[in-house]
Amino acid sequence: MLAKGYVQVYTGNGKGKTTAAIGLAIRALGAGLRVFLLQFMKSKVYSEHDILPGISPNLTLETMGKPYFIVEEGSVPDEELAKWNDEVVVFPAGKPPADYVEIVQKGLQRAREAVSSGAYDLVILDEIVVALHFGLITWEQLREIITSKLDTVELVLTGRGATPQLLEAADLVTTMQESKHYYSLGVEARKGIEC
Repeated sequence: MLAKGYVQVYTGNGKGKTTAAIGLAIRALGAGLRVFLLQFMKSKVYSEHDILPGISPNLTLETMGKPYFIVEEGSVPDEELAKWNDEVVVFPAGKPPADYVEIVQKGLQRAREAVSSGAYDLVILDEIVVALHFGLITWEQLREIITSKLDTVELVLTGRGATPQLLEAADLVTTMQESKHYYSLGVEARKGIEC
């Protein structure tokens, strides 16, 4: 158990937010801490799902997503959307798909339980910042999770597009800044590196 838990936010357009959170989870597990990793807007297609469930009985890993990603209309260039084929659903501003909202709301309930139950020392809400950005959750809902967190629980929130309110509420903010990326050369996500 931690003597004091803080709120960390990993945000920005650069690569490495989820990777950093998973690295922290591994470190925490090595120290005997109990970890809850809840991934929003992801399904079990990422390589970490092949290894993490078996590394420690102190790790609980859950996903709250669909086998497709969503983006708000106009937020991603058409040439980028074309690369995603059927793996993305574009929605009009302020009207995200109801099934996505429903599953993310279930995730919020799990997150509230995790931060307030005393069952975990480290709670990671991966991509919850993106869920906030796309309007799948409200700032009030996320603030409730932050304020209901037990004082001994470390809470990590990841995803692009952190709001000023979230940045203010956090104790630690790391912004991943993209300086150069091989995606611009047409390199697709590679298994074991990006997915």
